Amino acid sequence: MKYNKWTVALAALGVVSLASAARAEEKASPVSTALSSTTISGYVDTSAQWNFGTGNGSMPPYKFGGAGKADGFNLNVVQLRIEKPLDEQDWAAGYRADLWFGPDAKTLGTDSYLGLANYASDFAIRQAYVALRAPVGKGIDFKMGVFDSILGYESVESGNNPNFTRSYGHSIEPQTHTGLLATYRFCECFSAAAGVADTMGPSINSRANSMPLAFGYPTIGSVDADLGGTKAESYKTYMGSVALTAPDNWGFLSGSTLYGGIANGFEGVSVLGGTVTSYYVGATVATPVKGLRAGTSFDLLHIRHADNDAWSVAGYLSYQATEKLSFHGRVEYFKDAGDEDGGVFGSSTVGTGGVLFPSVYAADGDKAEVLALTATAQYDLWKNVISRLEFRWDHSLLGNDLFGGTYDSYHSLPGGLADPDRKNAFMLAANIIYKF
Repeated sequence: MKYNKWTVALAALGVVSLASAARAEEKASPVSTALSSTTISGYVDTSAQWNFGTGNGSMPPYKFGGAGKADGFNLNVVQLRIEKPLDEQDWAAGYRADLWFGPDAKTLGTDSYLGLANYASDFAIRQAYVALRAPVGKGIDFKMGVFDSILGYESVESGNNPNFTRSYGHSIEPQTHTGLLATYRFCECFSAAAGVADTMGPSINSRANSMPLAFGYPTIGSVDADLGGTKAESYKTYMGSVALTAPDNWGFLSGSTLYGGIANGFEGVSVLGGTVTSYYVGATVATPVKGLRAGTSFDLLHIRHADNDAWSVAGYLSYQATEKLSFHGRVEYFKDAGDEDGGVFGSSTVGTGGVLFPSVYAADGDKAEVLALTATAQYDLWKNVISRLEFRWDHSLLGNDLFGGTYDSYHSLPGGLADPDRKNAFMLAANIIYKF
């Protein structure tokens, strides 16, 4: 048997015997084999933010933003990933656990069922699933547990996105599910995924027939009818998506992707909790210009019991100027149709777990239309570090005030929110992420 140098050294000093070392090596062998393919990685995400003007009572309600990050330095999140990826075997097995620590963990909203969301700690499980492969056809890959939504152009993980701040489209998409997801690649150009989950909302192990009310107060077996009611015990959320990839012989378009998906189910955490359907179509396109890529996305959230739609269309441009320097731009149009029960701006969006500012108090009723422009410059000066500077402008297209205002417990609007007093919101942010 071959011993490592530390075992030999200890044996030479008489601390251990080679016989006992051999028995220990044999006993630990199965564990060592299991851990040998496990990887540990993660990142630390920080930022500094300056919001132009006075008053941060009503901020643009994109996910992982808000007044708590305005005009100061921020720790956003620390992610720790422990993973054994699937290998090339027919009956491959693995797992992934993504653990979040920090303020963004509260926004993630994955508190287990009956957890009080308003009192969530700075810890959350982003993903935790068992990965399996069955040798059916070319091989079907499964995820069982908690996994990210299959919809969307942007990721929950900030460092994987072209911009630091998230889009409105990302903010109205479902975020995480507890369920089963199957993925099958028919060929290099076409793949599909289908899944079933407990609910559309992010709460782990939640149920459509027994959901906590808005603001984190739990209920058993019933929800006020105004909040969409509950479903049968067997009611589940269903989702599906398809992806097309341009083949290598398509010239400069090779590698371009077209993606579409839909998810439908019960979302009971928000004020507008009930049955919702999310639609998504997006594309990333290579261009003849070296280093330049373009993208587009369309998101539609339909709140069925309120017959209310909120939708977003966005365009993206990314240019890799040098090995370390890149530029990224996003233009987005967002519309919240609203109704007598209020719009998405006046409630919790799917997956956020937090209440957004109320557009029902805006000058034009409960409707909102926003144009958002975002410009980001990224320069990777240090190894393993993402460093970027971002400017963002959110503008109310209806002429109503949606932003600003100063919180005042004596004069604020019902619900303790500030009265918005601006049509524009300008922000400058620096984002530093270390990946390990």
